Amino acid sequence: MKLFWKDQLPLLLFYLLQMLLVPSLYWLTGEDRPLSIMLYGIVLSTVVLLLYLGYRYIQYRKLYTALCDPVSLTQEQPVSMGEAPLPEAIHELMQLIDRQYQEQVNTHVRRMDQHIVFMNRWVHQMKTPLSVIQLTLQDLEDEAAASIQEELDRLRRGLEMVIYTSRIDRFEEDFQVEPLLLHKAVSEAVAENRRLFIRRNIRADIQVGANFAVYSDAKWLMFMLSQILTNAVNYTPGTGKCVTISAQRRGSDIILNITDQGIGISPEDLKRVFNPYFTGERGRQYHESTGMGLYLVREVCRRLGHKVELQSKLGEGTTVRLSFSNSNHL
Repeated sequence: MKLFWKDQLPLLLFYLLQMLLVPSLYWLTGEDRPLSIMLYGIVLSTVVLLLYLGYRYIQYRKLYTALCDPVSLTQEQPVSMGEAPLPEAIHELMQLIDRQYQEQVNTHVRRMDQHIVFMNRWVHQMKTPLSVIQLTLQDLEDEAAASIQEELDRLRRGLEMVIYTSRIDRFEEDFQVEPLLLHKAVSEAVAENRRLFIRRNIRADIQVGANFAVYSDAKWLMFMLSQILTNAVNYTPGTGKCVTISAQRRGSDIILNITDQGIGISPEDLKRVFNPYFTGERGRQYHESTGMGLYLVREVCRRLGHKVELQSKLGEGTTVRLSFSNSNHL
C-alpha cells in the first residue's frame, strides 16, 4: 500500500493543483458562482478520483506486493503480478532476464568445471616427472642433490596447493566426516613434512593425548595441518628451534595449538592473514609465502564446522589454534 501511494503521489498533487485552479479562474473572471456548486464539483471529482484509485489498486495490487518483496522475484517460479498490461509486461521482462541469467550461470559453471578438470589432470601429469626426479635423487648424495630435493619438495607442495584450491569450491562433493585420532593425524602430518623439519634443523614436539578423537575429514585435516606446519617451519629462522603441537579439552571441544618460535606477525597484519593472496610485510621477506595457505585453512575449517584462530608477537613466534566441536575422549 505504501508503494502504491508513492506511485500515485504525482497524480494527487496534480489533482490538488487542479482543485485550486478552478476556483481561482472563477475569481479572476469575476463570475459569481455559489460556493455550494464549487464544493459539489470538488466532492464529485474527489469521488471519481477515489474510485479510479481503488480500481487502479485492485488492478495492480499483485504488482505492488511483489515489488515490496524483492525476494519473491528471485525465486525459481516468480509470483504472479496480475493480468493488467503493465504487470504482464514486467513479468515477461523478469522471465527474460532470468533466462539470460541462468544461461550465463550455466556457461560459467561449465567453464569452471573444464578449468578444474584441466588443473587436476595437469597436476597429476606433473607428479610423474617429480616421481622420476625423486627416484634419480636416491642415487645421489652430494650437496647439489639436497638442493634439488628441497626444490622438489617445494614443487610438490605447490602442486598440492593448486589441486586443493581447485577443489575448495566443490568441497561438499569431496569430504567425509568421521572420528579421527588427533595424535595419529598430527604424527602423520609431521612425518609427511619430516624432510622439511630435518633440512631446517627444527624439532617437532608433539604433546597430544593418544585418546583425543575429533570429528573431521582425514584428507582435509592432513592438508590443514601440513599448511600450518609448513608455515611454522618456513617462518622460523635459525636452527635448533622447536614447533610445539599440543592439545587440551575445553568443555566439549578439543583445542589443538601449533606454536612456533619464528619471526611472528605484525599487529596490523593479524586481521588480514586469512585473506587470499595476502602475504604481509613479514611474508614478503620470505619467498616461500603465497598468501593462500591460511586462507584455505580458514575455508576448510568453516566448511567442516571447525574454528581457526591465530596469535602472534613479532620476534617471539606464532600460535595457530584449531577448535574441534563435539569431539570425543576415548
